[in-house]
Amino acid sequence: MGSVLLDTALLVTLVALLVLLIRRPHVPAVPAVPAVDEDELRREADELRAQAKAEAQEILAKADAQVLTVRAELDGESKALKDELRTLREDLERREIRLAEREERLDGDSRRLQDRSDQLGDKKRLLDERRLELDRLDEDRRKVLERVAGLTAEQAKGELVAVIENQAKRESVLLTREIESRAREEGDKRARKIVTLAIQRVASEQTAESVVSVLHLPSDEMKGRIIGREGRNIRAFESTTGVNLIIDDTPEAVLLSCFDPVRREVGRLTLEKLVLDGRIHPQRIEEIYERSKADVEQLCQRAGEDALVELGITEMHDELIALLGRLRYRTSYGQNVLKHLVEAAHISGIMASELRLPAGLVKRCTVLHDIGKALTHEVEGSHALIGAEIARRYGEDEDVVHAIEAHHNEVEVRTVEAVLTQAADAISGSRPGARRESIEAYVKRLERLEEIAMATHEGVEKVFAMQAGREIRVMVKPDAVDDIQASVIARDIAKQVEDELTYPGQIRVTVVRESRATEFAR
Repeated sequence: MGSVLLDTALLVTLVALLVLLIRRPHVPAVPAVPAVDEDELRREADELRAQAKAEAQEILAKADAQVLTVRAELDGESKALKDELRTLREDLERREIRLAEREERLDGDSRRLQDRSDQLGDKKRLLDERRLELDRLDEDRRKVLERVAGLTAEQAKGELVAVIENQAKRESVLLTREIESRAREEGDKRARKIVTLAIQRVASEQTAESVVSVLHLPSDEMKGRIIGREGRNIRAFESTTGVNLIIDDTPEAVLLSCFDPVRREVGRLTLEKLVLDGRIHPQRIEEIYERSKADVEQLCQRAGEDALVELGITEMHDELIALLGRLRYRTSYGQNVLKHLVEAAHISGIMASELRLPAGLVKRCTVLHDIGKALTHEVEGSHALIGAEIARRYGEDEDVVHAIEAHHNEVEVRTVEAVLTQAADAISGSRPGARRESIEAYVKRLERLEEIAMATHEGVEKVFAMQAGREIRVMVKPDAVDDIQASVIARDIAKQVEDELTYPGQIRVTVVRESRATEFAR
């Protein structure tokens, strides 16, 4: 705004100077000038004067317009400032009103509190007076009772205590008899429960068939070769295969124990080949283990193909066939899972034919409904949902996927194929002699032991649950874990097992750190 006013003043000054110059008579610089007509000169001067005057008026008009514009802007800004000031003043007045109201409320609260305090003081005085009166009345009553009864307060108290003691003894005898009766009833129930649980836990036949394999030896001296010098061979075998080798007094036989049936079969085949070969040492054990592992994978593939041929199903992904074959070594409630799938598929196919539905699709749904059990020890989650995800990944039809995920009602059933799959699964599992007592909890506990040990620290290479879950062997990488860290890992695993699991007895945690140096002579 100041710069605009300065420009206007300069324009006015320039116009005034221009007018003065025009009015000043012209003095020629050269003395010798030819004579000119004075009237013509006067006319020219008048024209120049008029022109200068017009220009000056135009400049003054522009200056007035700018002044008016600046004045309008100043008026607008002044009005905005006045409005803002008025708004602030109104806000301040409202705040003052609110503060005044708050002060009034506080004063009212303070007066009410004072009144309440006065009332409480009056009540306290009344209570003190009544207490004194009650004490006086009690004393008068005691004196009257002593005079009427002919007894002092101490004598009356003694008689009252004797009466109450006798009554308490009688009630305690009745209560004791009732407690003893309840204890006998509860004891009988708990005794029956404990005996039943003991009978159920002594399921030696089922446990042996589920988690133990027997390998017959040509002679008892082979046991010494399997054990090796100072137990070197048996330790190498167990650490490589993850299978617990039990050598007892049974003549010409050893036991292989492991909760994972595929791993147990690999161990059994490895030991069988070692016995036939006769050369048993740590390096040979590792070589035979790799070969046996490949052989078992081929057997799984062949078992899956045989099951599909028996059912008349073709065109299935190779990975699904391999997973199906792995179920040959798994059991559910004592029932072989692969045989259960084939049996249930036959049942569902018959029902589909009776209903005039495509038997091939229903059989495909049924034979794959438990495919997730092949990976339940590797993937967290329900076997139905895991199996559905696997089937979807390998290109199975959406009806097949739905039948798999819905066969335990984890997903709402929407198709007839899913209903038939459920019915065939229930028929195959509930028929007499199909299943025995569950060992799922036992297997899950061993799997959880391995998961805890595997996830506790870095540097852990392999984890095996041995001795029916009474021992955990942890193989660590020697270059990543030193001896002190190995002790720390063992302590941490033991602490986590104590916090998370419930188990009888104790579980031994063994961390194995083995350094190997290998060179080749050429």
